[in-house]
Amino acid sequence: MLLLCQSVLCALAQYSVIPKPVAMHTGDGVFAIDNNTQLIAPGELKNEAAFLRQYVQAQSGIRLSMSRSATSNRYIHLLIDTAINYKAESYTLDITTKNITLSAHDAAGVLYGLQTLRQLIKGSAKTLQLPVCNITDYPRFAYRGMHLDVSRHFFSVDFIKQYIDVLSLYKFNTFHWHLTDDQGWRVEIKKYPELQRMGAWRDGTLIGHKKELPHTFDNKKYGGYYTQEEVKAVVRYAAEKHITIIPEIEMPGHALAALAAYPSLGCTGGPYKTAKFWGVFDDVFCAGNDSTFTFLQNVLDEVAALFPSRYIHIGGDECPKGKWNQCPKCLKRMKEERLSDAHELQSYFVKRVEKYLNSKGKQAIGWDEILEGGLSPNATVMSWRGEEGGIAAAQQKHDVIMAPESHVYFDYYQSLYPEEQLAAGGYTPLSKVYSYEPMASVQEDSIRTYLKGVQGEVWSEYLPTVAKAQHAIFPRLIALGEVAWSQQASRNYPDFLSRLRQQRTLLKKLNIATADVFDEINYTSTVKDNRVEVTLTTTLPNGRIYYTTDGTVPTPKSQQYSGAFTLAKNAEVKAVLFDVNKQYGRLFKQAFFVHKATGKTVTIKQQPIARFNTNSSALVNGVLGTTRYNDNQWLGFKGQDYEAIVDLGAATPVSNIKMNVLNYHWQKMWQPDHVQFLVSTDGIYFNIIYTANSFPVNGINTIEATFKAVNARYVKVIAKNKGIIPAEEYGAGEQALLLIDEIIVQ
Repeated sequence: MLLLCQSVLCALAQYSVIPKPVAMHTGDGVFAIDNNTQLIAPGELKNEAAFLRQYVQAQSGIRLSMSRSATSNRYIHLLIDTAINYKAESYTLDITTKNITLSAHDAAGVLYGLQTLRQLIKGSAKTLQLPVCNITDYPRFAYRGMHLDVSRHFFSVDFIKQYIDVLSLYKFNTFHWHLTDDQGWRVEIKKYPELQRMGAWRDGTLIGHKKELPHTFDNKKYGGYYTQEEVKAVVRYAAEKHITIIPEIEMPGHALAALAAYPSLGCTGGPYKTAKFWGVFDDVFCAGNDSTFTFLQNVLDEVAALFPSRYIHIGGDECPKGKWNQCPKCLKRMKEERLSDAHELQSYFVKRVEKYLNSKGKQAIGWDEILEGGLSPNATVMSWRGEEGGIAAAQQKHDVIMAPESHVYFDYYQSLYPEEQLAAGGYTPLSKVYSYEPMASVQEDSIRTYLKGVQGEVWSEYLPTVAKAQHAIFPRLIALGEVAWSQQASRNYPDFLSRLRQQRTLLKKLNIATADVFDEINYTSTVKDNRVEVTLTTTLPNGRIYYTTDGTVPTPKSQQYSGAFTLAKNAEVKAVLFDVNKQYGRLFKQAFFVHKATGKTVTIKQQPIARFNTNSSALVNGVLGTTRYNDNQWLGFKGQDYEAIVDLGAATPVSNIKMNVLNYHWQKMWQPDHVQFLVSTDGIYFNIIYTANSFPVNGINTIEATFKAVNARYVKVIAKNKGIIPAEEYGAGEQALLLIDEIIVQ
């Protein structure tokens, strides 16, 4: 008799099932798989039966005998029963000591049940056991996707198949294959061989991060593409795992690789080169040239024949309009079509392509920029710049996939440790991925019905190897798998981590090297009365933290952390984490600065943008922002000036004021035109103490004024934003970002 576990968390932690099933009841005993175990499955489930047989044989050497009906009391029975649940992909798994029955709504549900079975199996050669239990399970979202960019860096067919294997294991059903971009065209198009000969290759690749100057390149020819036969093989392989592949052919922007091959498709006629650099480029497909649409239609004909997916992704993101506004053909198109501006021209472009796809029985998906100028009639929107675009599309009765960069971009840093491998930017730890709730900002049922699911993105600019790609992807992909499949009410982060730790053996067998940084030491700090209170944390069960505040490297003989501690002067905190008697993870280091403004009240005149930090207290919290600008220490202002006033509480002698600004033109972060420091005793009348006009460093510029001591209660800092990014600069015409950090008063 099965017993209801007091907590589903208890059962799932014990058996390490990810994503968490809807319901699980556990009982006593086990079912043992041996050479006498039969596998019963109808012909329509031959692929699923083969999957289980191959897995069992690989793990134990046991060869399950196949049958259409039971001839033994010990069997595993796979069957489809559409009555068991109204939801597609649902299944029930019943394990007793004598047999296993896996019933599912459809073949996909059978496979997902087998993936759960796979995670329940314990043992090794000649001995495999499964716990007695009963599981009922179905997905929360119909669309559960992962993306992979193979344009910036090319990944082999073997890696793609491994990726598909892991997607299936964690119950994703969609693989978004980003096949074309400025840095490379990756799919064979027989009608246009120059795409393979020219567009698939670049003359070199950027070394380091694009924000750093000077830019250097390795000058090594780089590229590759998938033949149509390879694509067909991958599509078949994915279909066996019930994964739909959605190809992406970027348009009208991110087109340099295609233009390098066929320059007549651009507004200027070229010459063009496949990009060696990361970013957004002004040269895009010419929207006034009918040959552009002929080319794209012919490309899409071949792509549609390769991919049976209902959808084809057409990009639509980050398309500069400058060339269109200067191109006679594009201007003529706007006049003939009565389009008011270049945004409406982009809408015309997307609608024309979508109409063609519809004529071929396909539907278009695009990034949320396809909303600009008017949304195509049948398009699905993938919302990446936040959720606002997705909500706007749903309000227009369009299907939506939520894919916000704030939570599900896996090319962002997952650790703030300085040793963490190079990443694009941002900070998306495992906990943030797991916390993502797609429905949080969508309240109306009339809108929710159009929210079809979620997707994670893997952009590969800084992922040149399989090892680096795996480090970025895993285990964040696993967390998103649970977000996409499991019911919101059942999700619990500590419980998820417990199950995740038990998955390491399985992932190792799959040759997946995960980034096990999520249990490492982290910190929070609060400031008050010129003191900093520091709290150290770890999610490692029974982990012990030892720390120092004098800059020395701690050991188990150092102070053991037992609770928050206070710093009254500048200090560098270092800490190590121990699991039993072994150090776990990397050395933690964080400097804290205590000065006259630390913890004081600070007011800012302008509202910072949400991308960074919106809390003005970050300006006086004793922690300096880093060159990665993803540490929640910088305040950002887009196109706006900056004015802050610090109230020191009482008049006090002041002789030194410092502040940091960030200067990275290749991240659209610009130094201010000037910075002024002012002081006041009454908060009404301020005297200018210092003006800075030069900020020469590419990176952090420290502005420091040392002067004869004056009495001041209020310190004002003014920074004049650059305003509009100048012509010929990256992001020309856009509003410049002004990034400000710690105001230090001595």
